Amino acid sequence: MSFTVAIVGRPNVGKSTLFNRLVGKKLALVDDTPGVTRDRRPGDAKLIDLKFTIIDTAGLEEAGPETLEGRMRAQTEAAVDDADLTLFVVDAKFGLTPLDKTFGELLRRSGKPVVLVANKSEARGSDAGFYDAYTLGLGEPVPISAEHGQGMIDLRDAIVEALGEERAFPEDDDEAQTNIDVRDSDFADDGEDETEPEYDETKPLRVAIIGRPNAGKSTLINRFLGEDRLLTGPEAGITRDSISVEWEWRGRTIKMFDTAGMRKKARVQEKLEKLSVADSLRSIRFAETVVIVFDATIPFEKQDLQLVDLVLREGRAAVLAFNKWDLVDDTQALLADLREKTERLLPQARGLRAVPISGQTGYGLDKLMQNIIDTDKVWNKRISTARLNRWLDGVQTQHPPPAVSGRRLKLKYMTQVKARPPAFMVSCTRPDALPESYVRYLINGLRADFDIPGVPIRMHFKAGENPFEGRKRKR
Repeated sequence: MSFTVAIVGRPNVGKSTLFNRLVGKKLALVDDTPGVTRDRRPGDAKLIDLKFTIIDTAGLEEAGPETLEGRMRAQTEAAVDDADLTLFVVDAKFGLTPLDKTFGELLRRSGKPVVLVANKSEARGSDAGFYDAYTLGLGEPVPISAEHGQGMIDLRDAIVEALGEERAFPEDDDEAQTNIDVRDSDFADDGEDETEPEYDETKPLRVAIIGRPNAGKSTLINRFLGEDRLLTGPEAGITRDSISVEWEWRGRTIKMFDTAGMRKKARVQEKLEKLSVADSLRSIRFAETVVIVFDATIPFEKQDLQLVDLVLREGRAAVLAFNKWDLVDDTQALLADLREKTERLLPQARGLRAVPISGQTGYGLDKLMQNIIDTDKVWNKRISTARLNRWLDGVQTQHPPPAVSGRRLKLKYMTQVKARPPAFMVSCTRPDALPESYVRYLINGLRADFDIPGVPIRMHFKAGENPFEGRKRKR
């Protein structure tokens, strides 16, 4: 992307709506409630022929630095410092407020290019607010409607004028577009393959961090990044949007998603929290590996187990992280207890990797990342058809399928139809009569013999085609 633009303004002026309009997707949560956005969210924007990085920010408010609003303002100021240009959004329908004038003065003194945007200009009676915006001393305001997409051409021209043609259209833009990295494509060949491909250590990895509210998810990501990139604090439920951040671990690109804390479904009543949870669920589906953060002081709540089950049902690779390990007194006794409970309470994915960590001190973070990589390797694993069929013959010899209604079931052929997660197809007689206990026997055998711990395994059964089916019997 050629340059970076930050969207700032007081709460509820339409910053997130404009952000969604520029990125072309409903990435940021939008609601009539002021102060929905709290963290700064980056996105890839396109405006006519301009391509740039856009940053959505929290509403600017006057508050002490120790308060939640003060910490939100610090995040917004950091976004302005990192950006090449600032879009200062005011509400033309409501008119200017003393808060607009205060922050307009701050932006004017910053010395960075600022484009004044008068949003909601399509509303009746917005002319007075539009002309009021001239008093901020930031130049001619650009009238737009972020919700309806009006005034986007004028906004494009104002950005080009503020930055200059050379900055807005860098010469190497075309070259950058031709060097697109296609390694992250999800359209991998899922057909049968006799070879077992090697794991690609250079491919970017998408990791989602989920857990109950106040489990320490944002603190953990900040510790990975080495900076206060995400808003944190003692209050539960600070994170609302799912925020993605990129960094490198031992030369490999990691794209990590911070998500809102997910409470029990019965307790989620407010519309805004429902939107946050839905955003978190989308992050789980988009990720490859999901880290479920447990509070080590109160682990294995019912909601924790339901989150793990949700991740496994979605087919994602899962890693457990027992956070706040620095608050535990008897670490050895608790570690033994957690290992026993992991095996007993989560039998649907035997061998789940669990790591004690502390997002506050940084304890165990390298070990956690190594376990994430190891789990992703298993999740991408492929096994040749020849090895699978030799294995199928052996397990049937050791423990044959049961006889149902006097007729013994036969497993004839087995192949892996896809990876991510590993899925297998078995051709057999009467697949509907195969008992669930024998299916579990096959899955557990696959885990043990081919070293597939901690990831969901899909196994499908189908009846072999009968070439004589449908022919009339001769008398």
